[in-house]
Amino acid sequence: MSPVLRYLVSPKNLIGGALALLGLVLHLFGLLGPFPVWVLVVVALYAVGALLGPRRRPQVAKDTFDPQEIRHSLDHTYQMTHGRLPVDAQSRVARIRAEILELLPHAAEFPPGSQDLYVLRRMAVDYLPTTIEAYLALPATYATERVVQDGKTPLQVMNEQLELLDSKMEEIAEAVHRRDSDRLLANGLFLEERFGRTSGGLALPPDQRGAG
Repeated sequence: MSPVLRYLVSPKNLIGGALALLGLVLHLFGLLGPFPVWVLVVVALYAVGALLGPRRRPQVAKDTFDPQEIRHSLDHTYQMTHGRLPVDAQSRVARIRAEILELLPHAAEFPPGSQDLYVLRRMAVDYLPTTIEAYLALPATYATERVVQDGKTPLQVMNEQLELLDSKMEEIAEAVHRRDSDRLLANGLFLEERFGRTSGGLALPPDQRGAG
């Protein structure tokens, strides 16, 4: 919908128009005085209505987490790099892809509104493909030989960006694995307290020993 049409159907325009119409009715009954007084009153009534009318809240698209979307984006990004990146850069892209895919089964374990979960999705659908596409848009010779920033070529700049993305994914993965390890250790403590320890492994609770 165009901005003009959106305003025409907005509460501000509808309320302002209603008040302006009321002013015209008052003018027809001779209550607003001669021209141009009644015109100014009608305009003022519309302005008051438009000013006091509620603003329509913009609809914000939710940044939903869709594993299928993430897999598709990762596959597309990885496929477009084949034969077009140096081996070390290609390997880093593959590692980032693998790290993201490894974390997908853990998506439900992230707390609501998790910044790490947001970054994980954006990494797959935005940060990684944007980095690759920006580099691949350059001619090969320019990308590997032309100095563009701080004595670095576009290839070196891209490698630094990939290293940064890789580092962030490792950080998120470490947090997830540490949480899983803590849960495993907590479960071990519970089992030790519940069943005790014997040389042969787990033991039955005391009230069941010697039963039968």
